[in-house]
Amino acid sequence: MKPTLLVLAAGMGSRYGGLKQIDPMGPSGETILDYSVFDALRAGFGKVVFIIRPDFEEDFRERIAAKFAGRVAVGFAFQTIGQLPAGFTVPPGREKPWGTTHAILCARAAVETPFAVINADDFYGQDSYAKLGRHLAGLTNSSTDYAMVGFTLKNTLSEHGTVARGVCQTDAAGRLTDIQELTKIAKLPRGAEHRGDDGAVVPLTGDEPVSMNMWGFTPAIFPQLEADFHAFLAAKGSELKSEAYIPLSVGNLIRSGQASCRVLRSDSTWFGVTYREDKPVVQASIREQVDSGAYPASLWG
Repeated sequence: MKPTLLVLAAGMGSRYGGLKQIDPMGPSGETILDYSVFDALRAGFGKVVFIIRPDFEEDFRERIAAKFAGRVAVGFAFQTIGQLPAGFTVPPGREKPWGTTHAILCARAAVETPFAVINADDFYGQDSYAKLGRHLAGLTNSSTDYAMVGFTLKNTLSEHGTVARGVCQTDAAGRLTDIQELTKIAKLPRGAEHRGDDGAVVPLTGDEPVSMNMWGFTPAIFPQLEADFHAFLAAKGSELKSEAYIPLSVGNLIRSGQASCRVLRSDSTWFGVTYREDKPVVQASIREQVDSGAYPASLWG
């Protein structure tokens, strides 16, 4: 039973102004998503499910998903603001999506095996998929031994401004105990620091494990997330901008004893375009990996 790759792409339309602005990053015009699917395939994943918005389904199928035809089974799930449990309605004036917990729930019918969750526009690296794929391959559908890939903080920072990262705390067995969301982490010549809005500074070594939204779950999480999302809506469903985030949902499951989550430390360097100036850095980093033989010059050629 091969694991499934679940790609959070529903926000790409709003973030990039449509699919036209998904930039090529590789030497043969590859996007970051191309590298994600390529890495997942060689890590043993057997299916890719894209969570998208219905309004750019046609563009997504033609311009992105079509290149994977014949290489891997492809599925789709659709996230809309009106997909809510019975008894809840969208409050007047709300336009913001309900968050990543809701997005994963929207894919419930399309996932039948243990699965990974990634962001569509993040480059996670070969080592990350290999480690997560091995973990998922050893699970049954009923297991609640979930996982998160933990990246080293210094491998995820930008030279061009502050970034938001979930800094992880683990126990002696390497299981997640807490995630502290730090929203303004700045890179320093040695290490890093978080600069709070209140002026407080949190020093960081740069070696801390951080979450970049790369998770490993089984279908057992769907009823758990459903209950967690129901509680979220009961508390905050009338607000116009509140969202249910998967790190917070996983934290709730851990604290209530419903699940555990292993932190799989990865040596991969995470790439993403947080700032405009990051793009040439990402392109150069991918070129270095191609030149080293980690990737072919043309992924699908």
